Amino acid sequence: MAEHRAERDLTEFEQGVVIGLLVGEGSFGGDGKQPQITLRMHTRHEALFHWLMERFPTTRLYGPYNHGGRSYYQWMARGRPLVEELLPLLERRLSGTLDTHATERFAAMLGKYAGFVARERARIAAGSEAAGSNAENYDPLPGP
Repeated sequence: MAEHRAERDLTEFEQGVVIGLLVGEGSFGGDGKQPQITLRMHTRHEALFHWLMERFPTTRLYGPYNHGGRSYYQWMARGRPLVEELLPLLERRLSGTLDTHATERFAAMLGKYAGFVARERARIAAGSEAAGSNAENYDPLPGP
């Protein structure tokens, strides 16, 4: 299997931080049309959210929100950024031996949105083929 963008651009440590955040605090789901991974944490973790945005600039960061006495940011990966950058990393690194619950939620998300993921992967592959030798310079479009 070819190495994907996130794995190519992130150090082993950075990959571990991303996996750990998503296993411990992430939500694997969707909006009925496309899959999404959401990470919501207190505003005291602002630097961590900016760290994520530096590594995944086509994802979205919302907030800070103040609601019900809570202050938080919400980071979301969906659409093409999710399929192109996070799914390959999670598919390779997330396993039931690490965290059964997160692995089951991730698998359920992939199952529910299998058609969307397949279509996006086909579009990504077609774009890479069209780029030919410039595939390394391919810059994905921002998510929805």
